[in-house]
Amino acid sequence: MNSTRFNSVVEKTRAWVLNPSPKVMFDRQLIWLSLGLMFTGLIMVSSASFPISTRLTGQPFHFMFRHMFLLVLALIAASMVVRIKLETWFKYSSHLLLISILLLIAVLLVGRSVNGAARWLPLGIFNLQPAEITKLSLFIFISGYLVRRHGEVRETFRGFVKPLAVFLLLAFFLLLQPDLGTVIVMFVTTVGMLFIAGAKLWQFIALVVGGSSLVVVLILAEPYRMRRITAFLDPWQDPFGSGYQLTQSLMAFGRGHWFGQGLGNSIQKLEYLPEAHTDFVFAVVAEELGFIGVCLILIMIFSLVFKALFIGKRCLEQEQLFGGFLAFGIGIWFAFQTLVNVGASAGIVPTKGLTLPLISYGGSSLIIMSVAVAILLRIDYEYRLHIAGGNIRNSELKDGDDGSSS
Repeated sequence: MNSTRFNSVVEKTRAWVLNPSPKVMFDRQLIWLSLGLMFTGLIMVSSASFPISTRLTGQPFHFMFRHMFLLVLALIAASMVVRIKLETWFKYSSHLLLISILLLIAVLLVGRSVNGAARWLPLGIFNLQPAEITKLSLFIFISGYLVRRHGEVRETFRGFVKPLAVFLLLAFFLLLQPDLGTVIVMFVTTVGMLFIAGAKLWQFIALVVGGSSLVVVLILAEPYRMRRITAFLDPWQDPFGSGYQLTQSLMAFGRGHWFGQGLGNSIQKLEYLPEAHTDFVFAVVAEELGFIGVCLILIMIFSLVFKALFIGKRCLEQEQLFGGFLAFGIGIWFAFQTLVNVGASAGIVPTKGLTLPLISYGGSSLIIMSVAVAILLRIDYEYRLHIAGGNIRNSELKDGDDGSSS
């Protein structure tokens, strides 16, 4: 009897986790994944920031409290954004892009400089990074453009080039900060969205080759970028100079083993590893939680990514083009930024200064990515309304047929 009851509970739990309920209008798996990543980020940022927080402020919980405050702001912003109709985003996509351009100009004029890069606008309660807003606004604009010019993008080279001109304008202002990492994320996501929209293969190949060549030129043009490349190729050649950050990160990965040193027991975060609570928080995750913890976090992030891609696919199948393209854009954005952040920590790709989605410390990134998840929830919500409305209409038609035949 107990075995039967246990099997019943297991089956109900499995169904609750794997199958979206038709009675629930928001995708609960997407909500729990996002909240899980945010909670994990709060724990890891708290653990990774104790040493530097103590040195800078004399208070070991300073960055933890700030991250909690930013997390509350992100949840409030997400709860407001999820109420906004996709039609509104589509209608004002150009206005949002214009605001992003003005913010990029403002940060060059009055922005706060950190480590030689002017990327932040001080707002008192936190520093706003316009580059994060720019990413989301560009993807919303391109989604709207692909709806308005879908046939033109697929059939003519001119339709294919127009959104790239907008991207180049934004990239120009971002490179003045300088912020090559954001430019690469925007480029890859833009290419992915154009490819999904049906751009011709030769155009896609030409764009990838041209973009890659431009990135190489930009790297060669700046000595500090070249130092990052050489440090990436052989960090042990200069372990106390250009390769210092990467060698310390690799040590953290090496100490993690299978199950890690235990939460709070990282040695590298004791100010050996720079940016331990921001760009390199994943190295602390690897050291404290080990291979198993790393895999669980990556599974959570890419489950969210696959959710986004699946939502986009369903929307395109139902001719909800704006929501479909935007969902694909958000999925590609989260996936590529995760790959770059994790790859930089593990020495797979050069350091690019990109945050780990929903986990790393950073107000602008956390808030904007929470807003992106809220938009994703709204896309799925409107898809469900569309399907529910279609089912009701089909049911009414069947009832009418039955009545007439009787």
